[in-house]
Amino acid sequence: MRTRSLPVLVYDGDCGFCTTAVRFGERRVRPRCVCEPWQFADLAALGVTRERAEHEVLWVTPTGTVYGGAQAVAKALLSAGGAWPVAGAVLTLPPFRWVAHAGYRLIAANRHRLPGGTPACAVRPPGNGPADPVS
Repeated sequence: MRTRSLPVLVYDGDCGFCTTAVRFGERRVRPRCVCEPWQFADLAALGVTRERAEHEVLWVTPTGTVYGGAQAVAKALLSAGGAWPVAGAVLTLPPFRWVAHAGYRLIAANRHRLPGGTPACAVRPPGNGPADPVS
């Protein structure tokens, strides 16, 4: 098995909002990681399921530890330079962690309504077929 030297940020490459957010992060935050859409990632090698990758952004460390949602965002911030690690550290502490989790879930559930989002961005309920945008 090949060992990675950098963490991997796995996101939904079919979602315009997610792709825009990741591209912004690459330009402005500059996390030390490889950003890869789950549609092109070797999920089995990363130790994650397609269902989880469809559900939330993931941060996979070189040793295989997986963080999801707001904690994946916190890990990306912690890996960056400048003042970004301070923001990442704050997102790991209660009660900020709880607020970040709630905010992440709210954004994830409504990403198809946000700038850059399309009906393809709607998150599918686990075990169901194609996503149906919420009206």
